[in-house]
Amino acid sequence: MASAMLTGASRRALLALAVGGFAIGTGEFVMMGLLPQVASDLSVSIPQAGQLISVYALGVVVGAPLLTAASVRFQRKTVLLVLMSWFAAGNLLSAAAPTYSLVMLGRFVSGLPHGAFFGAGAVVAGSLVERNRANSAMAVMFAGLTVANIVGVPLTTILGQHTGWRAVYAIVGVIGLLAVIAIAIAVPAKAAQEQAEQNVSIVHELRAFAKPEVWLVLGVAMLGGGGLFATFSYITPMMTNVTHYADSSITWLLVLFGLGMTVGNLAGARMADRFPTHTLLISLGAEIAVAVAFLAADHNRVTAAIAIFLFPLTALAGLPTLQGRIIALAGGAPNLAAASIQAAFNIANSLGAYLAGLAISAGHGYGSANAVAAVLVVIGLGLAIAATLVERRRNGNAAALSEPRDRSQYAEVN
Repeated sequence: MASAMLTGASRRALLALAVGGFAIGTGEFVMMGLLPQVASDLSVSIPQAGQLISVYALGVVVGAPLLTAASVRFQRKTVLLVLMSWFAAGNLLSAAAPTYSLVMLGRFVSGLPHGAFFGAGAVVAGSLVERNRANSAMAVMFAGLTVANIVGVPLTTILGQHTGWRAVYAIVGVIGLLAVIAIAIAVPAKAAQEQAEQNVSIVHELRAFAKPEVWLVLGVAMLGGGGLFATFSYITPMMTNVTHYADSSITWLLVLFGLGMTVGNLAGARMADRFPTHTLLISLGAEIAVAVAFLAADHNRVTAAIAIFLFPLTALAGLPTLQGRIIALAGGAPNLAAASIQAAFNIANSLGAYLAGLAISAGHGYGSANAVAAVLVVIGLGLAIAATLVERRRNGNAAALSEPRDRSQYAEVN
């Protein structure tokens, strides 16, 4: 049985998963800092270059359910190794692709394993600790993704500005290969054995989606995350054209963005272990406030920098609740449900980038992305309130969005 405290082996396994998260986070978010360079190199407009963000997200949406369904009977460790190898290969293809169409293909291929990797990784991470620390354990894995926005994205943005964006995706591919090695060494062998012994069926996995609460949680993820991506898909042109930051300042603004993600993820995990309902509702309400304030804050360098820190902080604070909740709702068949939350966040990525791109293309300016963000999160908050009411009515108490009383949804891996 997993102990309440992390063992050395458990800690190493979580760190190995975090390396994978770091690779994925860098590959997913670095495009935001390089849109002007990518658009110029491929001879397309900035909104067209923004579609490279959307097509990656589309890959996640397509790949999360399909690859999870295809791999549900296989050993988890093997699945993680194959998916991370796939991700690395997709980024190397993105680096080598000579045309806009082939780069689009490379980004789509890179996105396919994203959701399935985080879905399988979340189940493994949650199994390494006792139930009341599962959210925190999963947050360690996702910390790799958020730390990527403090270190990986800023450093690769600088590299891309000086040597070209293609070198960035080559490096992301190499980091992905390093993650493969780390997972091969550190993830316990029992993680693989347990998955094979469970003989999980896809029909069993799909039963979770008969619950309306699952769809409400996915809707919250899509719309709450859509607000974040509506703004940050175009944060570079917004800061250079509206706030009048120099190109060289974008790197440090991206560091602020990454710090906000990391603080929000870790603080949200601690709060979600104790107050999941309140954590989610407060995070969404705060995200709306920041998005609205950003409409005016993007005209001043100081207030824009503050908003860049607070926006991802408020958005990511709700992620541990959503991830933990959907696994809880799935009961003993968490694989597809855990992957679906990643698909939902990447629908958010695609939806936010697409709608903000429409507003910008219609002539409303780069700042209009913040208005799009606020509208999306308002709808997401409405769904979160609906999810709370539905579950309270079902349970007859105030335990909505809480964790289950046992850990049967996690496989024992240590």
